[in-house]
Amino acid sequence: MASPLTADALVRALRDEGVKVVEHPGWRTNNRNHKGAWGPVHGVMIHHTVTSGTDATVRLCFEGRSDLPGPLCHGVIAKDGTVHLVGNGRANHAGLGDDDVLRAVIAESAGLPAPDENNTDGNARFYGFECVNLGDGKDPWPAAQLEAIEAAAAALCRAHRWSARSVIGHKEWTNSKIDPRGFSMAGMRDRIASRLGAAPTPPPQPVVDLSRLVAAARTDPAAPGTPVTYAGVRTVERALVAEGLLAARYADGHYGTQTTAAYAAWQRRCGYAGADADGIPGMTTLRRLGAKHGFTVQP
Repeated sequence: MASPLTADALVRALRDEGVKVVEHPGWRTNNRNHKGAWGPVHGVMIHHTVTSGTDATVRLCFEGRSDLPGPLCHGVIAKDGTVHLVGNGRANHAGLGDDDVLRAVIAESAGLPAPDENNTDGNARFYGFECVNLGDGKDPWPAAQLEAIEAAAAALCRAHRWSARSVIGHKEWTNSKIDPRGFSMAGMRDRIASRLGAAPTPPPQPVVDLSRLVAAARTDPAAPGTPVTYAGVRTVERALVAEGLLAARYADGHYGTQTTAAYAAWQRRCGYAGADADGIPGMTTLRRLGAKHGFTVQP
C-alpha cells in the first residue's frame, strides 16, 4: 500500500531515472478526484492509444472525450521517448478489472491470473501511461519509446520500492482490452527488473549562466529580428512553457518581449511586484525555476 506521489515527487522520480519530461500546462490539477478515490496505489499500467501524432494524442489524453472525460492517463509516452505529463490524481485509464489480478500485483506474485471479472476500480489503484501507437500490431515501437516505458515504470517502482511485478498491461487487468499490443509485457518486466537492479544514472543537468542570461534579457528585445545571443535562454524558456507562462512557439532562444513578460509573471508568482518583477532574471527566482525544472544556475 502506498500513497500517490505528489506532482513534484513524480517529476523528480522520472527525471532522476533519465526520462525526458514535458509538463503539459495544467497537468498538476487535472484529475477526476471528485469522482472517486485516488490511492492507495499499487502499480503501474501500460496502454496503447490507438492514435498517431504526439500533439493530438497529448491533447486528447489531457482533455478526454465527451463520453470519457480527461485525464485519460498520467503520462503520454511519445514515439521519441518523451513523457508528456497530463494528469495528477485519479485518471480515466484503467477502468474496471479483476480483483484477483490486483491481489497478485499487491503480493508481487510471480504470475498473474487471467482476468475474468470486471469488479474492481483500477483508476484508484494504478498510475497509467498511454503510449502513442495504433495498436494494430503493425505500427512500430521505436527503441526510444520502449526505453521510455521501461524507465518511466522503473521510476515509479523505485520511488515506491516496488518490484517490476507491479507493472502490468491493460490487457492483464481486464479481458475486455488488448493493449499494449506489439511487445511482450513479460519482456518489459524483465527489462524493468534489470534496470531496478542498478542505481539510475541521472542525466547531467543543463547549466544556465545568470550573467549571460541577464545580458540577453537586456539586449535581445531591442535587437532587430530574433537573434539568439545566449543558448541558455532556451533552457529558461522551456521551463516557463512548462509553468504555463510562455507559449511553446516562443521557446526559440531569443529573449524577446514575450519571454520578458513570461519571466515577469514568474517573478510575481515568486512573490515579487513592481520594479522587482521586470522580467530581468535574478539569482533567487532563477534558482527556484531551475530547482523545479532541472537546471542549475551559475553567477
